[in-house]
Amino acid sequence: MRKVYHLSSCNTCQKVIRELGLVEKGFALQDIKQQNISADELDAIKEKVGSYEALFSRRAIKFRGMGLDKLVLTEQDYRQHILKEYTFLKRPVILTDDAVFVGNAKATIAEAAKLL
Repeated sequence: MRKVYHLSSCNTCQKVIRELGLVEKGFALQDIKQQNISADELDAIKEKVGSYEALFSRRAIKFRGMGLDKLVLTEQDYRQHILKEYTFLKRPVILTDDAVFVGNAKATIAEAAKLL
C-alpha cells in the first residue's frame, strides 16, 4: 500500500508531497483532519516503526495545552491520544510497499527520496 497521512493545511506536508512527487507516483492521500487514522491503520504502522511514541508529535499545541508535557506517557497513552486527536500524529506518515517514513526531518525525507 502506498499512502500518505497528512494535513492539507500544513505547508510542510504539502511541500514534502510535492518534492517527492507522491501524487504522481500513485500515493493515496489521507487528510487526517478530514478522516483521522483508524485504530487498525495506526496499529499496523506501529508494528512497522516499533512504537506509538515514534508516531506521536510533541510539537502539537495541545501537547502542552493538555498538560501532557508534565506526564509520563505509556505506549497506550500515546495510542489513545493519537486516535482521539489528529494533531498528535507526527506528519507526514509515508507508507510504501517496503517502508514507513514518519515526520518531516531532513534525514527522513532524504531516505524516502532515495527509496522512491
